[in-house]
Amino acid sequence: NRVYITSQNHGYVVDEKTINPSVADISFISMNDGSIEGLSYKNGKIFSVQFHPEASPGPHDTGFLFDRFLSLMGGDRL
Repeated sequence: NRVYITSQNHGYVVDEKTINPSVADISFISMNDGSIEGLSYKNGKIFSVQFHPEASPGPHDTGFLFDRFLSLMGGDRL
């Protein structure tokens, strides 16, 4: 229940009807157009976002995604 400022530019989106709720959860939704901007998969160490987390438009709004990725890979935070 948070709002993040992100940079995005895409011509394709995930159709919510194609997501099997036993496989993945919607983790991010665009406040502008309601498009799905992120998924977290239940049966693996997989997550995705359809925006640019590296852009840091705010005070490193989505920097936690890099920490999450490093943790899943078994690495330490830089």
